[in-house]
Amino acid sequence: MTLMQQTYIRTARAEDDDVLARLDRDHWSTLHSVQPRPQPPHEPFFTERFGPGDHLVAELDGRTVGYIRLGFPTPLAVNAHVRQILGFVVADAARGKGVGRLLLRAAVEEARRQGARRVTLRVLGHNTAARTLYESEGFAVEGVLPGEFLLDGRYVDDVLMGRPV
Repeated sequence: MTLMQQTYIRTARAEDDDVLARLDRDHWSTLHSVQPRPQPPHEPFFTERFGPGDHLVAELDGRTVGYIRLGFPTPLAVNAHVRQILGFVVADAARGKGVGRLLLRAAVEEARRQGARRVTLRVLGHNTAARTLYESEGFAVEGVLPGEFLLDGRYVDDVLMGRPV
């Protein structure tokens, strides 16, 4: 059985709330997050703004090992043709196994299915691994906000990337 057969991507379900919240807590890092570290007990992972249908979940050998959140970058009708990746986590144990790439491809396909023409994302400048993955999947740097965030005493760029679907 190949790795691709072992990894299954699906739409999230309401019962994924706890495991996705735990993934967020356990894999939080200033390498990819500007939000404060999530603390238990957690707020519900799914919210009124982002429900299960806005998330794709990766399962590897039957275990949930990652998710990607796809949404609208703004509430404006003139921007409705764009989807933005608004969250992306892969468990440390699943990294380097193609899980992130499969989630990213599934998100682009879902955006296409929804009628989007573009997919965008924001990534921290020092997250070299993520930037390399995005570039290998056709995302290009479309803008940089230099020193946008102060993380761990260091100013970090906010890099805007996008691609057509």
